[in-house]
Amino acid sequence: MPTPDEDATAYACALTAQKKAVRRHKRRQKAMNQNRSPAEPRLSPTQKAGLQTEEQAKAYLEAAGLRVVAQNLRRSTGEIDLVCTDGDTLVFVEVRQRRSSRYGGAAASVNRRKQQRLINTAALLLPALAPHCTPACRFDVIAKDGDELVWIQNAFCAS
Repeated sequence: MPTPDEDATAYACALTAQKKAVRRHKRRQKAMNQNRSPAEPRLSPTQKAGLQTEEQAKAYLEAAGLRVVAQNLRRSTGEIDLVCTDGDTLVFVEVRQRRSSRYGGAAASVNRRKQQRLINTAALLLPALAPHCTPACRFDVIAKDGDELVWIQNAFCAS
């Protein structure tokens, strides 16, 4: 059985080791944070690839004659990647990317549940996007499997 003095010594050693570890961790964090700008968020490689695909999709739609009104609009029900106008029609665009089509590909990943989330989010956004009247709306999907972008117009309906 350890004596009270031995217990106090062991506790003091453990406390000192813990404080050193915390200081070392803080120094490492500070060094890592100095290498990036404060406004730059930490993104995983998958998130970076997703943002790059959204930018490609935006350029693709603008080249096709659509006007991008908003990007990455979030509400409690979800997020809409791109909102565009095609003439008098308001277009909600979901951008999906998959490295392979092994499990159905990018377009197949916009399943019934995802479609319903997009519809609910669009319904919440619509009063802010068109405050005076409700325009004709459609839901498009831009799918990227590998290096190829595929634009599916009117991919699903809001019924």
